[in-house]
Amino acid sequence: MIDARGYVCPMPVILVQKEVKAHAPQTMEVMVDNSCSVENVTRFGSSQGYQVSVKPQGQDFLLTLSK
Repeated sequence: MIDARGYVCPMPVILVQKEVKAHAPQTMEVMVDNSCSVENVTRFGSSQGYQVSVKPQGQDFLLTLSK
């Protein structure tokens, strides 16, 4: 689980990029707290071949990226 709450873009995307580069996970979860991060992490995940689902979690968003 990557907790990117409290970060503004591009930091959430950079955190996800580092995880993909280091471990190439089949599935990962990312928690963000703003719609800009949802859009940018979704765009990056899609470009890397992940399917992205978004679930609101109160004021936050849980993104699940899976191949």
